[in-house]
Amino acid sequence: MRLELNFGLNDVENVAKQLIKNVKTKTLLFYGDMGVGKTTLIKTIVKVLGSHDEVSSPTFSIVNEYQLNNDKIYHFDLYRINDLEEAYNFGIEDYVDSDNWKLIEWPEKIEPILNNHFDIINLKLDSDNHRIIKLY
Repeated sequence: MRLELNFGLNDVENVAKQLIKNVKTKTLLFYGDMGVGKTTLIKTIVKVLGSHDEVSSPTFSIVNEYQLNNDKIYHFDLYRINDLEEAYNFGIEDYVDSDNWKLIEWPEKIEPILNNHFDIINLKLDSDNHRIIKLY
């Protein structure tokens, strides 16, 4: 583990900045229960990386694309896909193989096709309604 933080939602921008400083790749896998704040954190990361695009959850579109000056960010919400075949149907391998930022919620759905070049972000809710984030 490279980083562990306990934070409230009012600290999410500082947490996003800490994560960006400590990740080793541009592929970030977000693990955590429904409602723990994965999408909120990702929205803030997109902003901290410098995108001026309006960020929304890609729950129904599966993937949203955001522009940076010299890069792109792909934000995936894989909650609604049932299996790897569905991911192949929308071209997941093209995204995974790109050099762009990839922020992936529910990555366990596509683990078999992920290479070993990614950072894992685990989010949990503690008993005080704060979030505990661990970066691996």
